[in-house]
Amino acid sequence: MSKQHMGIVGLGVMGENLALNIESRGFSVVGFDLDQKKVDNFSKRTQGKQVVAARSMAEFVASLDTPRRVLVMVPAGKAVDSVIADLRPHLAAGDLLIDGGNTLFTDTARRIKELEGSGILFIGTGVSGGEEGALHGPSIMPGGNPEAWPLVKPVLQAIAAKADDGAPCCDWIGSGGAGHFVKMVHNGIEYADMQMICEAYWLMARLLGLNADEMSQVFTDWNQGELSSYLVSITADILAKKDSETGKPMVDVILDTAEQKGTGKWTSQIALDLGVPAPTIADAVFARTISAIKQERVAASKVIVGTPPTFSGDKQAFAESIRKALFASKICSYAQGFQLLRAADHEHRWDLQYGTIASLWRAGCIIRAQFLGKIKDAYARDPKLANLLLDPYFTDVVTGYQAAWREVVSVAALNGIPVPAFMSALAYFDGYRSANLPANLLQGQRDYFGAHSYQRVDREGKFHTQWIG
Repeated sequence: MSKQHMGIVGLGVMGENLALNIESRGFSVVGFDLDQKKVDNFSKRTQGKQVVAARSMAEFVASLDTPRRVLVMVPAGKAVDSVIADLRPHLAAGDLLIDGGNTLFTDTARRIKELEGSGILFIGTGVSGGEEGALHGPSIMPGGNPEAWPLVKPVLQAIAAKADDGAPCCDWIGSGGAGHFVKMVHNGIEYADMQMICEAYWLMARLLGLNADEMSQVFTDWNQGELSSYLVSITADILAKKDSETGKPMVDVILDTAEQKGTGKWTSQIALDLGVPAPTIADAVFARTISAIKQERVAASKVIVGTPPTFSGDKQAFAESIRKALFASKICSYAQGFQLLRAADHEHRWDLQYGTIASLWRAGCIIRAQFLGKIKDAYARDPKLANLLLDPYFTDVVTGYQAAWREVVSVAALNGIPVPAFMSALAYFDGYRSANLPANLLQGQRDYFGAHSYQRVDREGKFHTQWIG
């Protein structure tokens, strides 16, 4: 029996679609899952293709060509450790394990360390694009043992999405947990992107009184310009969709409680650990958290009275201000994400290539957008760029749009419409551009109650003042 080039453990939707993608690029595949129903479904769906459905782990491993290449597509956490434990007795030095789930990067680093001495190589790779991306071409962010990359590079670059210039949206990220870290930051930015789009939608609905069809057209128009992106495109589609049961816009029959899987929370937690300001990403996470307490919000709405929204200005002009606020806020959220990448790279010595990372996100992934090419260009101009806001293109945009941005945030606040991502992005922008901040008083407070000391503006060193007496 001929051996298969690639193995996949975990035949859920993502695993199955990746298998079909791999096979379509000319590589044979063997799949396995502990759930025999999934194996049966996989066998039926792949009938007539260069695909084998294995009924046991031993059969699965025996079906693989050497060195064995195994892609693990199971839920992050204990399930990955369990699969590794089951596979390890069947593997040999030179074989390769790839974790393609949304794994915390420290778990990837731990697994690499645990496999040291066995000769078994390990890659932790971010895979973004959802079900459709997995089938037709995702963005792929691999990192781990560098010597493993040549073994799987032809496959991963073949199945990855292709940018407009034909480049595959897959390249080596770095050693250790670098791949999963970059995917985590991608997801954190995704949280912010989605929240900001929702705030733009809510302002148009609550303040301007636009209906779903009108807003769908607005987002369609926005998608033709600098905001062109997957998320803006699908927002236009969602707003245009009607519920088959009621005839109402689909968006109006969906309950306003958002769920999350944790990657946005990880991004915010690690930003705090590394001392990197990422408030817009964190506020996007908190926005989902507050949405989840629906019953409390309904009860509070009957007790706490806010300002009723009213608008008497030019709706079309204000919609354009919302567009500018959305783009400026988006730039700030990406700036925060790339600052977090820079801090982690300094901490872990991964040698991240920021322009390359932006390139990998140009197609296939959820945050794919036209302006990622501008980020790629920014790092081509200055690979050591401290912050995207300092690149001439982005400096011009945010300074040129700040009047509209401030107008939107002010009007939202005066009308009691929550726009936490817009507000935190603007506060980040204002904080970052400020030569002086009120932290001098804060340091005085800390020294007053805790003798924590402070630095002076006129000489080096640490100082303490006896504030009483």
